[in-house]
Amino acid sequence: MAKKKQQKRAEAQEEIQESTEEVQVIPEEEQAAAPAEAPAEGERETGFPVVGIGASAGGLEAFEKFFANMPPDTGMAFVLVQHLSAPHKSILAALVSRYTRMEVSEVEDGVEVQPNHAYIIPPGKDMALLHGKLHLMEPGAARGLRLPIDYFFRSLAQDQLERAICVVFSGTGTDGTLGLKAVKEEGGMVMVQDPESAGYDGMPRSAIATGLVDYVLPPEEMPQRLIAYVEHAFGLGGKKVSVPLPETADSLPKIFILLRAQMGHDFSYYKQSTIRRRIERRMVVNQIGELDHYVRYLRKNPLEVESLFRELLITVTNFFRDPEAFQSLEEQVIPRLLEKPANEPIRVWVPGCATGEEAYSIAMLLREQMDLMKKSFGVHIFATDIERKAIETARAGVYPAGIAADVSPKRLARFFTLQNSAYHVNETIRDMLIFAEQNVIADPPFSKVDLISCRNLLIYMESELQKIALPLFHYSLRPEGFLFLGTSEGVGNFTDLFATVDQKGKIFQRKETLVAYRPPIGFPTPPFIAEAAAMSVPEAVKREKKISAREVLERSLLQYYTPACAIVNEKGEVLYFHGRTGKYLEPPPGEATLNILRMAREGLKLVLTTAIRKALAQKQPVRYQGLKVKTNGEYQTIHLTVRPVMEPPSMRGLLMVAFEDVDPEEEVEIIEKAGEPIKDKDRRIAQLERELRAKEEYLQTTSKELETSNEELQSTQRGAAIR
Repeated sequence: MAKKKQQKRAEAQEEIQESTEEVQVIPEEEQAAAPAEAPAEGERETGFPVVGIGASAGGLEAFEKFFANMPPDTGMAFVLVQHLSAPHKSILAALVSRYTRMEVSEVEDGVEVQPNHAYIIPPGKDMALLHGKLHLMEPGAARGLRLPIDYFFRSLAQDQLERAICVVFSGTGTDGTLGLKAVKEEGGMVMVQDPESAGYDGMPRSAIATGLVDYVLPPEEMPQRLIAYVEHAFGLGGKKVSVPLPETADSLPKIFILLRAQMGHDFSYYKQSTIRRRIERRMVVNQIGELDHYVRYLRKNPLEVESLFRELLITVTNFFRDPEAFQSLEEQVIPRLLEKPANEPIRVWVPGCATGEEAYSIAMLLREQMDLMKKSFGVHIFATDIERKAIETARAGVYPAGIAADVSPKRLARFFTLQNSAYHVNETIRDMLIFAEQNVIADPPFSKVDLISCRNLLIYMESELQKIALPLFHYSLRPEGFLFLGTSEGVGNFTDLFATVDQKGKIFQRKETLVAYRPPIGFPTPPFIAEAAAMSVPEAVKREKKISAREVLERSLLQYYTPACAIVNEKGEVLYFHGRTGKYLEPPPGEATLNILRMAREGLKLVLTTAIRKALAQKQPVRYQGLKVKTNGEYQTIHLTVRPVMEPPSMRGLLMVAFEDVDPEEEVEIIEKAGEPIKDKDRRIAQLERELRAKEEYLQTTSKELETSNEELQSTQRGAAIR
């Protein structure tokens, strides 16, 4: 008997293993089938939790241990989704029934889900949940990766909302990763098998890497934790039990203080309903019933503070999310961005970029349109977020195979490379983006950008923060620049700042208007728009701003006669680029940065460091001539000027770093003025001497700074000793 049991288990394992080799893509029309027709609230919930379980190779042992420890009367329904190809007859229902007394059956199309019942997906089918019923569909053609677990998890989240629970067991690849994100977005719960206990750890590790998993456990320990979670969250009767969070609770400000102290971000002006709901989720996960008890738990567990921080920032994003909105962007905005002169770069800012899908989507649209119009532009897409792990994911540009549900086969083939069941963004797109940590409210914004894409971030902010964010976006955009918002967002009362381009697509355009910006009471004025805030603008000027001949002249001089330059602060962080600076600056490998000293090309860094320090110390321009800078394998001679910004007063402390190309004739004149022969050998000697002088100045400046630091340190130590 034991031998037969082992033989059947081996056959089932082989069946699951063989199915992982099958390669298919779900057609786009079928991908949209599950979420179609959102029913009214309350009609789509079953009234009891539905647990979706995904497994591939090595999953049979996990199923056995899970159901052997699961009581038959939990009040939950279980739906098992595994990788099985059509020619195989599944014996999983028979095997699972050996380890549980609940009813186990293979799914028939349209079956209504019932509690205390386990449902098994048939081989070679895709499955979705709609209005509490399971629907079977034929997979698409045999190309690409077929991902039935992601497909089911997404429909589970959309149909059951907070009653959705998903479990990821052993398996290769990344199936289930994108689906669990959808479950978390709707307030559901996620369990993942401990990779150490999994026969194949690809799927569990991919799921854990999202940072959204609530429990990581061996299969035999999951039932007890799952039952405790359900009883705490929904009660024995299946009705949701809310943790009482009084409106005047003193504990909420304490939670905000703990978050700000450890994570550096203030959530006190984010949507209180969202904050409360997500704090409640963490309390349920940790089996804590009182808010003040949770505060004490946070103080003792820094890791829980990080988990709460990630919970508050859950903004699940997909490539080309809301396809109709992206189609409007592609048709109405992208071509207009390419109408500018070819020597001007296209600048895009994506605040709240999360894991980068939205930013990469815009990059793909720009690349396609440039190819269509046979134009070439420098493109700088600045994608920012306050969560470090999300930025790291975005910067890596590696996504689960499930993105095939959102990205067309043509774009997948052109812009991605499939490696080890994951899609890697190609360099042609990655080179267009710069990812960085940034708090859109507290940190300096980008300026003179052509497009701001800020989708589904404003909805998490209270009105006070929105009153800061929208004028700040207006400040950041160039004249007639575009603002792209989420489908549930708008510009509110700021119609004097933005004109509507497409109300349905949530596309707006910056108006040329002067507005006396006033932040909400209790908020400081952002430093970059403090000057505008201090102005008192008459109503007539607000209604119509006329450009004087002097302004036209100044703009023309800046555009056509000013050399390429950058505005930096005293730390060397670039705040604004003018002209084409790529010959002198380039993003360094590794973590993205906008520090000009790290971006400086070979031959420029030491001189630039010295020039910035001198200009800050002496409050006057510093100029170096005849510098050799390596660009594209060749050396080019340039002049460098670093000039302190003195006007307006609010901008003091900034520096303008200007780069001027030197043509060969001017280079000869420089050497002749120095009294040097113009032979190639002597020219090279003169250049080396100039570089040596620059390095000596750099060493002298560094030595003086070190002496000053030592003196300050000694003074501090003496002061501490006296105290």
